Amino acid sequence: MDRNPSPPSSEVEEEEDAVGNTVYSKHWLFSILTRLIEVISPEKTEPIVSPEGIQMELDEEMENDICKVWDMSMDEVGSIRGSRTSRDVALFLQEFNAPDIFMGIFAKSKCPRLTEICVGILGNMACFQDICMSISKDENLGQVLLQRLCDTDSPTLLETSRLLLTCLSQPEVANIWVERIRENPSVYDCVCFIMSSSTNVELLVKVGEVVDKLFDLDEELMLNWIKNGTCPSVGPSVDDSPEELPDFKIVPCILEAAKQVRSDNPEGLDVYMHILQLLTTVDEGIQAIVQVPDGGKETWSLLYDLVCHDLCQPDDPPIIVQEQKTVLASILSVLSAMFASQTEQEYTKMRKSKLCFFFLDMPLIGSLIRILQYMEGCGKRAGDSSKESEQEETGTADVNDEDFHLKILKDICCELLSNMLQELTKENMLEGLHQGHLNEQTCSCAFQNLLPLYFASVESFLEVLREADQTLADNLEKRFPSLKVHS
Repeated sequence: MDRNPSPPSSEVEEEEDAVGNTVYSKHWLFSILTRLIEVISPEKTEPIVSPEGIQMELDEEMENDICKVWDMSMDEVGSIRGSRTSRDVALFLQEFNAPDIFMGIFAKSKCPRLTEICVGILGNMACFQDICMSISKDENLGQVLLQRLCDTDSPTLLETSRLLLTCLSQPEVANIWVERIRENPSVYDCVCFIMSSSTNVELLVKVGEVVDKLFDLDEELMLNWIKNGTCPSVGPSVDDSPEELPDFKIVPCILEAAKQVRSDNPEGLDVYMHILQLLTTVDEGIQAIVQVPDGGKETWSLLYDLVCHDLCQPDDPPIIVQEQKTVLASILSVLSAMFASQTEQEYTKMRKSKLCFFFLDMPLIGSLIRILQYMEGCGKRAGDSSKESEQEETGTADVNDEDFHLKILKDICCELLSNMLQELTKENMLEGLHQGHLNEQTCSCAFQNLLPLYFASVESFLEVLREADQTLADNLEKRFPSLKVHS
């Protein structure tokens, strides 16, 4: 990268002017910080700060220079700890109070591009533990940064979300931010507003990652957000935030964001499905899902559609289950929690309700069995390919992460399938047979995976199957003698 301005006249001066071990000029960086100070100084009369609140454009030359600083502070190695070069630049910026200058920019500038760049630079600086600690402990800066979540500029919101995620990902400071967010109810409103109204997929994914991290770090905060939406926000007022925000409820906002990222960003869909899964780890979260005005049908419909029409389809190769194992596990976990909750509620009211039949959709059962079939195929190939390497190892090897996640997916899939099979009626069974979801091959796969742990469910299913197709039931009993012994 070219030096800017021209290098000093001697090599000694050049070394003294360099930022750490980089080729970047201290004088040039200092000149940029000085110009930023001028932007927020009381005597500044240039139109980058508009008292009328009109958004202004950033001078082209200044934008280019500040973007160079942004690039210089970037994590060049892709690690949260950053590279040596970016660390030297970040330390220089920290030494000359860049965070304080940026805080002044956030408070006074009406130029969205300038705000975005400054938040971005601060986010790069936060990749380093000691600098992140300093930024996080600055209460005033922390409050100002949270207020940026109420900004109306998507690029600024994206950089703010990245900064928050960086801080939340560092254990040394994560609790500081969790507590700060818990004490600022306006964060909930701003995040819900973004999830429910933004069409910017990149922003939605990053905000989703922030929410996912928050819920994973602090159950109390998750419970507070689940219960939110029934009282007005009492958080700090922000000049450029929407004047009136509706009473958001967390589940509809998550669903709206998931619909937006569904087609364009598989990783983003994974994030939002995991958020829903985290909600089901507490009773309040399950109730928030199933007790919304539509009785949870919107949630069920979206997840059902994903499983039956988007993920792990008949024309996909079996290996697809490897790629989709985490999102499938999250989706099936939520469906399982919903099924168990609604079944319990409906049985309290009446033996069989329309809502219960809505849940007992045969294509979903067919999809669950297909997932198990694909997993069996992947397991056989993985076992064959790894046999030689396993023989070279001494002792028993630990289960790798891939096998661990597949086991989780299988356990969740089997639990949901067993619960659904146990509730099938003769009419459901006839429908499944007619549509091709139930046959000797699919039933054998289901039994193979469910037995012996879910013996009662299989036995109940077989009893109803005899009424619908005695021949198929007899064939299955021959394949699985343990069932015949108990019949």
